[in-house]
Amino acid sequence: MDVRGEAWSAGWARWGTATNAKVLPDSAAKLLAQVLDLTPPPPPVPLAEAAVPECELDAAVLDALRQVVGDGHVLTAAEARARHASGMSTPDLLRDRRGQVRTAPQAVVRPADHAEVVSVLDVCSRNQVAVVPFGGGTSVVGGLTPTAPRHVTVDLGRLDALVAVDPVSRTAVLQAGVRAPRAADLLAEHGFTLGHVPQSYEYATIGGFAATRSSGQASAGYGRFDDMVAALTVATPRGTVRVGRAPASAAGPDLRQLFLGSEGTLGIITDVTLRVRPLPARSHYEGWRFESFAAGLHAVRRLAQDGPRPTVLRLSDEVETMIGATGSGRSEGGCLLVAGYEGGDVQPTVEAAAGVLAAHGGTPLGPEAGRQWERHRFDAPYLRDALLDAGAFAETLETAAYWSAVPAVHDRVRQAILDALPDGALVLAHVSHVYETGASLYFTVICSPGPDPIGRWHTAKAAASDAIAAAGATITHHHGVGADHRPWYAAEIGDVAVDLLRAVKGHLDPAGILNPGILVP
Repeated sequence: MDVRGEAWSAGWARWGTATNAKVLPDSAAKLLAQVLDLTPPPPPVPLAEAAVPECELDAAVLDALRQVVGDGHVLTAAEARARHASGMSTPDLLRDRRGQVRTAPQAVVRPADHAEVVSVLDVCSRNQVAVVPFGGGTSVVGGLTPTAPRHVTVDLGRLDALVAVDPVSRTAVLQAGVRAPRAADLLAEHGFTLGHVPQSYEYATIGGFAATRSSGQASAGYGRFDDMVAALTVATPRGTVRVGRAPASAAGPDLRQLFLGSEGTLGIITDVTLRVRPLPARSHYEGWRFESFAAGLHAVRRLAQDGPRPTVLRLSDEVETMIGATGSGRSEGGCLLVAGYEGGDVQPTVEAAAGVLAAHGGTPLGPEAGRQWERHRFDAPYLRDALLDAGAFAETLETAAYWSAVPAVHDRVRQAILDALPDGALVLAHVSHVYETGASLYFTVICSPGPDPIGRWHTAKAAASDAIAAAGATITHHHGVGADHRPWYAAEIGDVAVDLLRAVKGHLDPAGILNPGILVP
């Protein structure tokens, strides 16, 4: 049975399952109708009717793979291959809705452990068959759509165990296929948590977090996922690599960083040793209003640099605040800041941070404004489904910059998108992650689809990416490079670094089978 098929069986061409589907509030639907020219699209093509190319992989290769993982774990049925054909970007969903499965793997291979992953890579390398590692399938930057004419997908869903917990050192070893909610449950049995809660939390996996350098909504308090990684085990076509054996080391360059963010191009991460923390005894969320995005940015920077730093700290601009208030009963305008606190006795931190926010012009909105965000923190992808059902196009992009550049990046990227979509668009933004030196900006775009929505989005995304590069920001903060960001990534790191990355890939993957066309320019 295809594990991903079980989890997503009601979610073909959608995010998640129908059980969790959201309906646009009437007020939001009326607002969209006023701003955009929308026509509801035809219903999605059912999965059973999608055009999936036949499996053409040589019988000898399929037999060799079956010998490694077992007959029941090499899947060639159309449904299993369609469900592993792409990620969850809006262009991916639109193609699925049309029944256009353009990059279906020849087979889905489901190894049970590290040794089987190594053996699968050996079979594929000897037979020149490309390999795409697959965790939760939540990539939104083309990370699962290789350029190879034929490939197999290695689904890590069977690598689903908590291997070890060291309560003295506060570390835990988790296999790569463990989904985030299951990881939380497994660690909670030992009194620990990762504190890693990205928007993809419900479906994404430990290996995917490492391979994309994920950042969760509570990163202000718990850190990014790569901050949590103490060690990695990686299967490569050349054999096994294990990196990280102490809390800190001066033994040469930190080779963990080769694989963190490598997006399956240098090897397949099979387990991760992570720093864990005690389950928080208390949590407190609250909202604050600022008159302008600039005023809110000043307050956020003050907390990020000088403290006290909340566990969650995010600031919506005026447009996002307005859209978020639609149907919520709020009408205060301005910009919404959400602060969340987790730990032992959080009250002293809450009070100290409140003093800073008030001193910088913030008006308290109370706990309910914060709790409302917490209750709906995973809703956005489901609301995207509702927008697509209504005939709107909705997609996101993100970046990060130093504090001195953040205001200009916000304005320039927003304007670039509006200029690329001259017939009207809503461009929302928020500060999603903060550091002492800068912050991440996360943009949401809602527009009319036009006759070619995917082509239209590519034009707008290219304009935004050019603006990001011109403003001195990074092309991605936590979504990854995938296929979508490769040209800008190459320009960002420069020719010498591109050659270095290619050389590393050439050594670890001499046949070039690992996720070709992804990340590496």
